[in-house]
Amino acid sequence: MKKIGFYGLGLIGGSLARSIKRVHEEYELYACDADPDILRKAKESGVIDEICDEMDPRLFQCDYLFLSAPVEFNVQFLYKAKGLLSGNCILTDTGSVKSPIHKKVEELGLSGHFIGGHPMAGSEKSGFEASRDRLFENAYYMITPGDVPIDVLTDFTQLITDIGALPMLVTPEEHDFMTAGVSHLPHIVASALVNLVKALDNDQHYMKSIAAGGFRDITRIASSSPVMWQQICLENKGNISNVLDDFIRLLVQIRCYIDSADQRSIYEMFCSSRDYRDSIDVTDSGPIRKSYVLYLDIADEAGGIATIATILAMDGINIKNIGIIHNREFEQGVLKIEFYEGASMDRARVLLTKRNYVIYSR
Repeated sequence: MKKIGFYGLGLIGGSLARSIKRVHEEYELYACDADPDILRKAKESGVIDEICDEMDPRLFQCDYLFLSAPVEFNVQFLYKAKGLLSGNCILTDTGSVKSPIHKKVEELGLSGHFIGGHPMAGSEKSGFEASRDRLFENAYYMITPGDVPIDVLTDFTQLITDIGALPMLVTPEEHDFMTAGVSHLPHIVASALVNLVKALDNDQHYMKSIAAGGFRDITRIASSSPVMWQQICLENKGNISNVLDDFIRLLVQIRCYIDSADQRSIYEMFCSSRDYRDSIDVTDSGPIRKSYVLYLDIADEAGGIATIATILAMDGINIKNIGIIHNREFEQGVLKIEFYEGASMDRARVLLTKRNYVIYSR
């Protein structure tokens, strides 16, 4: 029977604990967190077995100790762990940047006890309350090994596979370059777009009023934790700066196309991006979570939304969000329904179609 420890029990740590407990109920889970209420809730709900403080020797006797606090706190915790680790305890982090923590691990002589990790999954929400036991299903889990024996790495990879994730072994440098482009830059762009609209809006907030549909979807990740993304930008600043340079050059080129009315280049830009995006695997495996959304037309009458919600509830389908679309420039349907997973969305589509609702999906 394995023992698993957690330093930090937020969205990622909490979801890992839930996922491991779901597939390995017999494992003993230990956790420490700065918020005692989180630990209490986690134990009362059966997610963890024991509450610890960060110097509790039981943490350092676990088979795996997940460092799932913000990056700078994980690095600080390494100093405390150095003299306390048992011989078979493997430290593994979940941070979005890998090179700095690997460098610190090497400086402290902990390479034989460390496996870097980064689950490419998340949510625009943060904290233990947002954690889910299937957050990592079909999501890539980047693994950046230290100097651990191959059998230890194999065992850890199997644990990641057990929770439904897809292990991918890369070097820390490869990881940080890839995530700068497909994860870190999109979050920066989303934040910049939101701040731009905020600055351009008038006193009546007309732009905010119509910023629904496509704009809200592409900027959804701007709702992520500011503290986490501040640290990511500082920890991976070299790679992020390089991809920002490329992005800025591309924006300047696009502006030139528009200023010169270069019809062919503008068309090719949109055509190329459409074709490449459509070639991306649609499975829910990536740093930016896929959304499961249906759009439908409903009559403007009392009880229309309540009727749909009742139909879905009677079939045991959970709704993540539901609302009226006021800006339909990019979307079809007047009602938007968001689900937690694809299976629920597919069931809802069939169910509502049988009730003669006109369904649209992206």
